Amino acid sequence: MLNQYYGDYITIAIFVGVGAVLVGAAVMTSRLIAPNAPSKAKSTAYESGIDPIGGGWNQSHIRYYIFALLFLIFDVEAVFMFPWALQLEYFDSIGRGVLALSEMIVFIVILLLGLVYAIRKGMLKWE
Repeated sequence: MLNQYYGDYITIAIFVGVGAVLVGAAVMTSRLIAPNAPSKAKSTAYESGIDPIGGGWNQSHIRYYIFALLFLIFDVEAVFMFPWALQLEYFDSIGRGVLALSEMIVFIVILLLGLVYAIRKGMLKWE
């Protein structure tokens, strides 16, 4: 029994070792094959074909971060809803369908209240 226990760890260690060797081989092969011709022009900042103006530090408006957070919230909502929708028939078969449905409705209502709040505060205006 104990031999089987350590055997599982040895198998995992072998897979991790083989993975590390493969990653190391890929990196070394890339270093050997890839062309390397550094120059001053290659090390300058480049974006959209326009030469950079000013320093490298620019502040972004907070609205972009709020937009990203709202997207993340609704993305997580979709991740929670998918497995729930797959198991809803099972919940109904054991007599818990109404409870599962009501919990999901509460979840969606809370998220919709958050969306309405963000809209009323003007968070979703892209200016």
